[in-house]
Amino acid sequence: MSNNDLIHPTAIIDSSAVIAADVQIGPYCIIGPQVTIGEGTKLHSHVVVGGYTRIGKNNEIFQFASVGEVCQDLKYAGEETWLEIGDHNSIREHSSLHRGTVQDHGLTKIGSHNLLMVNTHIAHDCVVGDHNIFANNVGIAGHVRIGDYVVVGGNSGIHQFCKIDSYSMIGGASLILKDVPAYVMVSGNPAHAFAMNVEGMRRKGWSKNVIQALRQAFKLIYKEGLTTEQAIQQIREDILPEAPEAQLLIDSLEQSKRGIVR
Repeated sequence: MSNNDLIHPTAIIDSSAVIAADVQIGPYCIIGPQVTIGEGTKLHSHVVVGGYTRIGKNNEIFQFASVGEVCQDLKYAGEETWLEIGDHNSIREHSSLHRGTVQDHGLTKIGSHNLLMVNTHIAHDCVVGDHNIFANNVGIAGHVRIGDYVVVGGNSGIHQFCKIDSYSMIGGASLILKDVPAYVMVSGNPAHAFAMNVEGMRRKGWSKNVIQALRQAFKLIYKEGLTTEQAIQQIREDILPEAPEAQLLIDSLEQSKRGIVR
């Protein structure tokens, strides 16, 4: 380590930690063993990085966050497992991010450009993509997979082993028990699907033709009397040639292991 002017004297840092020269570490932070923190990252006061954690560049972690602590899985027996965090993430107050377990590759992985609002919990063995927003008090159970550009409303809970695919949106205070396909908006307890995330598409500058095509795909998926396999076939034949974006939707349907939110 160098440039100790950026590290508050009350911070406790394990001798095995590797801290980039321009990292800021505030009062009463604790950095455990085998931690790596990349350039431009800032830890506000009272942040705990529990150990065996790799944090990338230009992240900001606010006070009282717990990052890289051992998981809450009762089967965990102290094995070496890891948490990896990408770049340009904002991790707000009281968030808790746990390391993996050996039953699932020993790794929890969070991508880049994510906003984790106050009291977000990401459990063991989750894989989270890029550009996601998790509002206050979101709870994500173990082994969950989340794509890119997903928005999860406050006080929502996601059941273990669910997959939340890219560009989807979950309304506030929702309970997710099944997989959420790409582009789909869901809400409720338990959650149900009610539309495509059209506003999210518009904000990204997608054409009216693409949006309309994906709306039609939604109607096929949730059409009464039509099986998921039949809907996929119609999307592949009628919509995919005009809207290649529909391939992501097809993939999320075909790869679902828990079944989709109805």
